[in-house]
Amino acid sequence: MSLIERLKHKFGIASPHAGRHPIRIFLLEDDPRRCEWFNKRFKGDEIDIACEVEEAKELLSTQTYDSIFLDHDLMPEHYGSDTPDDERTGYAIASFLAERTDLQRAATIMVHSFNADGALRMVETLRSAGRQADYIPFHLLEERLKNFWPR
Repeated sequence: MSLIERLKHKFGIASPHAGRHPIRIFLLEDDPRRCEWFNKRFKGDEIDIACEVEEAKELLSTQTYDSIFLDHDLMPEHYGSDTPDDERTGYAIASFLAERTDLQRAATIMVHSFNADGALRMVETLRSAGRQADYIPFHLLEERLKNFWPR
């Protein structure tokens, strides 16, 4: 990327697709601020957001995504909880994708939860099913995304 193109990106006047084709993103997230961050970060791309497990399963079963971002804690009562709630957290989606190996095979999967224990459990479940998955805490996500989809 040339100096002029980088400056255009920095000042927000570049085409949102400069340097790459649009991608399709799936996001499992219940925090409106994070949803806004993802929408801004992937402006010009297609992004589907689910806040609940059943909605997520439906989208992942019927659409095809380039990248999947999963949060663990989906409801306020999960934040900081030591008690697993496998049916109503992101773990349910990790387990769903681990069981349904026919779905989203080419997608990059990133778990971005602040709940490290829950996130690592999700990644372990996905990897044990032969999926590529990584844990990147939300506050480190932007730096990691630069390697995948530069802006």
